[in-house]
Amino acid sequence: MPEAYGIGSGSIADKLTIGLINAAPYLGTAFVGCWLSDPINNYFGRRGTIFFAGNFCLWPVLASAFCATWQQLLICRLLLGVGMGTKASTVPIFAAENSPAPIRGALVMSWQLWTAFGILLGTCANLIGASIGDQSWRYQLGAAFIPAVPLVILIYFCPESPRWYIKKNRYPDAMKSLLRLRNNPIQAGRDLYYIHVQLQVEKEFVGETNYIQRFVELFTVPRIRRATLAASTVMLAQQLCGINIIAFYSSDVFAKAGASDSKALLATFGFGLINFIFAFPAIWTIDTFGRRSLLLFTFPQMSWTLLAAGFCTLIPGTDGAHLGMVAFFVYLFAAFYSPGEGPVPFTYSAEVFPLSHREVGMAFAVATCLFWAAVLSITFPLLLDRLQVLGAFGLYAGFNLLGLIMIFLWLPETKQRTLEELDYIFAVPTTVFMKYQITKTLPWWFKRWILLKRDATLEPLYHLDLAEHHDGEESVDEHFDDHDNDKALVELKDMIGFGSSSSSSQSQTGPSFTHRPIGAAHPPH
Repeated sequence: MPEAYGIGSGSIADKLTIGLINAAPYLGTAFVGCWLSDPINNYFGRRGTIFFAGNFCLWPVLASAFCATWQQLLICRLLLGVGMGTKASTVPIFAAENSPAPIRGALVMSWQLWTAFGILLGTCANLIGASIGDQSWRYQLGAAFIPAVPLVILIYFCPESPRWYIKKNRYPDAMKSLLRLRNNPIQAGRDLYYIHVQLQVEKEFVGETNYIQRFVELFTVPRIRRATLAASTVMLAQQLCGINIIAFYSSDVFAKAGASDSKALLATFGFGLINFIFAFPAIWTIDTFGRRSLLLFTFPQMSWTLLAAGFCTLIPGTDGAHLGMVAFFVYLFAAFYSPGEGPVPFTYSAEVFPLSHREVGMAFAVATCLFWAAVLSITFPLLLDRLQVLGAFGLYAGFNLLGLIMIFLWLPETKQRTLEELDYIFAVPTTVFMKYQITKTLPWWFKRWILLKRDATLEPLYHLDLAEHHDGEESVDEHFDDHDNDKALVELKDMIGFGSSSSSSQSQTGPSFTHRPIGAAHPPH
């Protein structure tokens, strides 16, 4: 394809142009698509936004197969990015808001599962198209419109988000959606009440704001700022791990390792297949072991597998043994990525923001992820040319270790918490969370897994539901003093109605600090 557009000379300018074309959808996503999701969601709901995005994933893709110049192809791919960004900022939210808490992770991670399936189909299209002839790349570009067709046709057969309906004061419609999404009317009524109460709390907490104000509050409101930090961290880590440079340029990587064009395409197909197959375990593991635990386990594995793949390129000989070893470690890298850093970022980012800021928060998280995907796409051809496979993979192995440290220090666990309970998780200040990880979690991990002491216990950071004591209840202040969490306590009190005046009156009757929203009675079971 580069030769067909006159940019295949191998010069620095041509390499950067190729990188720019590859990065165009991510630039369109980061600078336009993501930021359209908030206003479109506000007016047309989740389904309307996905329908809008689906059309941008259909028509520009078809047009790209007929482009005569690389500039025309660049424009088509930028327009594709508008749809990608809007869709990526909405679909995980749509799934998270419609899912019960115990299985929310498994349902939201289907986003990554089918993304991996799409990558696999793309590698299949490359293999099939390679035998068509000189114009095969046009078929490969145009074939990507196919998945968008069922999306735009079927989206309105899905129930709309009940949280969006309640946000718009459309309670009968919200109940209809919940009746389709829950096992029985009692559960539907319970969740309707939970969502209503939490939205009232959030309205009191943030007030009525416009788009610009909500964006500014991502960095100024403490609870939302912590969610922004966590979501941005896990999204940035997805790019630091190196998965996209392998997905985008795997054929070039294998060619640099000595493979012929046909063998490079076949090896790339193997990468896509492994990426898809190993996404399935996350359906179970993401809600069993948790988001944070999966990441902390898989990042070190991705680091050493990338480094090993790079060193295998130094194996001498032309018998293909070194290529097999490079492919083996790249596949092993994909096997660790797919159930960990693959599904977690979009699942995590879709659930950590309060309803009032969910669209703009998700937009920022996705923009962060795909902006850096664009940067990597533009720079990697040049990086690969200068550092070769060993240098490039060694660099990303180091980035994996950096991502591990960021996740350890800044990423709270959200496993099996309701979207409403997460307000309390993110009320704990970042400095308190970091101190707990360094002084409590790290020593416990060393004792449990290095010294193999089975009796090692980890003191919990969060106490979302304190049982009442018959002989006089422990006050909330005394409980948080154990964790040096006075600042978090003040914020938590304010958020759930335990202000200074209410605290004094409540203390006379022995308050219990629970994760139920303000004013919420025990729901029926």
